[in-house]
Amino acid sequence: MAIVGNTNSVFLVMLGGQIETAEFPEFDDIYCKYCFTYGQDWVITTGLEEGFTQAAKRSTYDNQTFVWNFPLDVTFKSTNPYGWPQLVLSVYGLDLFGKGVVRGYGVCHLPTTPGRHTRRIPMFVPESTSKFQKFIGWIIGRRPEYVDQKVIAQGEGREVTRVRSQGYVTVTFNIITKDMKKLGYDCTPSDVANPQSAETAGLSVPVTPRTMGMGDTT
Repeated sequence: MAIVGNTNSVFLVMLGGQIETAEFPEFDDIYCKYCFTYGQDWVITTGLEEGFTQAAKRSTYDNQTFVWNFPLDVTFKSTNPYGWPQLVLSVYGLDLFGKGVVRGYGVCHLPTTPGRHTRRIPMFVPESTSKFQKFIGWIIGRRPEYVDQKVIAQGEGREVTRVRSQGYVTVTFNIITKDMKKLGYDCTPSDVANPQSAETAGLSVPVTPRTMGMGDTT
């Protein structure tokens, strides 16, 4: 459903960030495809809904990570938070026969509070239902994967899918929101919304005539 009419009835969520690094110790030469999934009341006003990173080789240092530092820049608008956007990641690489195969799927919601956030997203791959199917898939180069990668952001049918954990991807988010409070949504972090007083935090309070129970000196 497209959002039209009075602009005061919508709020904006602006995302800037990076798909930074990946951890897949058993593989090399991988790249990442990303896309966003969101509810029907959400619309992308600027930026790309999906894209690909460059291919990267595993670092020769001890951490052996893949470095992409691929930028994310997109702005959403909506009338309500239902269907809050999710980032869906699919990592691919080449097998022994030079065919592209999926190395991992992962998903996370965009942070709901403004500021800088870092997420280490666990990845997984679908598994064959039997060892025989797994062997045949390895021979013919067709391993289990999702036709639509956005399905991993949905709960329906996930309980019948057999998967295996494999790797991590680190993403940083810089979130800015606009006009959410005008619509009654408070996304202020709890430590900012309810700051501790000096006494509660155990900090010293400057001594003044007022704090000592004395009246004005003038």
